[in-house]
Amino acid sequence: MKSRYYITVGVFATSLLFLIIQLGTIQLLSDKYESQANKTTIYKKDLEPSRGMIYDRNGKLLIANDPMYDINVIYNELNPDMDTTLFCSLLSIELENFENALNKDWKNVQYQKNLPFTFLSEIQPQDFLRFQEHLFRFPGFYPVLNFKRKYVYPHGAHALGYIGEVSNTRINRDPEKYSSGDYIGVSGIERKYENYLRGEKGVAYILKDNVGREITSEEESLIQNHAEPGLDLNTTIDIDLQEYGEILMHSKKGSVVAIEPKSGEILSIISSPSYDPSDLSIGRHRSSAFKRLQEDTLNKPLLDRSIIAQYPPGSIFKPILSLIALQEGITYPGRTIQCTGVYDINKEKGYSQGCRDHPTPYNMKIALEHSCNTYYYKLMGETVEKFGYSNPDIGLRMINKYLDQFGMGRKLNSDISNENTGFIPTPEYYDYLYRSVRTGWKASYILSLGIGQGEIQMTTLQMANLAAILANKGFYKIPHLVRTVDHQEEFTEDFSLPHYVDIDQKHFAPVIDGMERVMRSGTARFSRIKGIAACGKTGTSQNPFGKDHSVFFAFAPKDDPQIAIAVYVENAGGGGAVAAPIGSLMIEKYLKKEIPQSRIYLEKYIKEIDLINAP
Repeated sequence: MKSRYYITVGVFATSLLFLIIQLGTIQLLSDKYESQANKTTIYKKDLEPSRGMIYDRNGKLLIANDPMYDINVIYNELNPDMDTTLFCSLLSIELENFENALNKDWKNVQYQKNLPFTFLSEIQPQDFLRFQEHLFRFPGFYPVLNFKRKYVYPHGAHALGYIGEVSNTRINRDPEKYSSGDYIGVSGIERKYENYLRGEKGVAYILKDNVGREITSEEESLIQNHAEPGLDLNTTIDIDLQEYGEILMHSKKGSVVAIEPKSGEILSIISSPSYDPSDLSIGRHRSSAFKRLQEDTLNKPLLDRSIIAQYPPGSIFKPILSLIALQEGITYPGRTIQCTGVYDINKEKGYSQGCRDHPTPYNMKIALEHSCNTYYYKLMGETVEKFGYSNPDIGLRMINKYLDQFGMGRKLNSDISNENTGFIPTPEYYDYLYRSVRTGWKASYILSLGIGQGEIQMTTLQMANLAAILANKGFYKIPHLVRTVDHQEEFTEDFSLPHYVDIDQKHFAPVIDGMERVMRSGTARFSRIKGIAACGKTGTSQNPFGKDHSVFFAFAPKDDPQIAIAVYVENAGGGGAVAAPIGSLMIEKYLKKEIPQSRIYLEKYIKEIDLINAP
């Protein structure tokens, strides 16, 4: 036992003696570490996370990340005698570019001389490596690794959105999340889901020598926290349908929204004219691209017409009025209303409205099939006057209660940024509008609402949601663009609840049958889809400033709806001329995956229509 004890003590003593000798050598005889300590400093470096990627509903990658080298600068740390000629040659830029990038409007709170800001972005790797070798010559400049968004398809710009440099206001609001030079979602999905996509920064402590050069790599540095990449998004978009719709809408102004009725998932959301989302990706050419798009005030490509523009819906409102009138017992499906081609709105004043030439509407189905205005002027008047000729305000308030349930006149609370409300006129609105009329306004003043004209305004998203309600026979789920975040199904819970309208299911049958007749033998018969029982309604939205707008909404197949769609084409004339063909082609593309040879002529006709550049 004693021998084992002495052996243990001896080993311990020998080890201790060795450590003392080594420590003495380092401290007394070697100046290596003293020299390094004098020449180095430790600084804190943020590790940028990669932003989450975005996929379509079928797993196709829509947005990825490309590494991008930036250079940030702190103005107060600059050497006034720096060699600007060498600096510019290393980065392959002109002196004028150097001065423009460095001299900011210091009155703007976005820039401060003692805080870093982006001096140059998207530097080519060879230029960056060359510059880094000479970084010690240029105090105040700091290299940064960021990630540039890479758009795989030149489609879906408004829905996907873009990122930009974070503002000082946002930095002050969230100083732990953002610092100067960081990027943030500015529009679309990038903005709405910023908290999921951005990831979490990491922190590392890096050694620098006395001239500012890093002498340890990130791998050799002391990392306090690793950067956590952003979460991936799985969207509801079908990029193939999105691409096809954008091709059909080329050289036209307007919008298209397609929804899967059962889930509320947005299959396609198009605003035209649009732009290639890569145009607004971070880089040197972005500012000129943004300026070009912004200055195009004629076509307004930055305007998302699908959710911001507000339009009169025209005759696609007639199915909705039909349901309200049926529910309130004001009419019945088999009722005949004679149409002479003219409806006298106010006989005393000689005010009347015309109707197209069509067979007598012996029932509601025929009225919808041929879009009889007389039929719906009559229904609107009777519905408003349900509580008496002198009480139109009560009748209109009743109608508005239903319209609110249909998602009209308010936001649908989708996950699309900047969604507009549309407009549904109230009794108070008409009280003010007709305040000079001694007897007050009456039903005859607002009959145009019955055919979707007058003061009523809707977004295309709201119109598509109406089609989804009809497809579902009485309910909708909030339209949305994102299915899951990082494949977590429970994320969709907010969008899974059905929102019902107070319309008995039995009342949907005659309306849907009438919409089927629209496609088979009515105003959209030229857009009939062989082998698919589609139900649709055309509309012609009157435009006091020019050619009327072409409107269409539909769903298909009739007995098991897979897609509901709304199409609005500005200044394109009747709904059956342009909007209905676009809608029917997109329905067929989605359900059949291809357009048959028998309908290629229609596809070609639509593609060749130019409503922007035509004289």
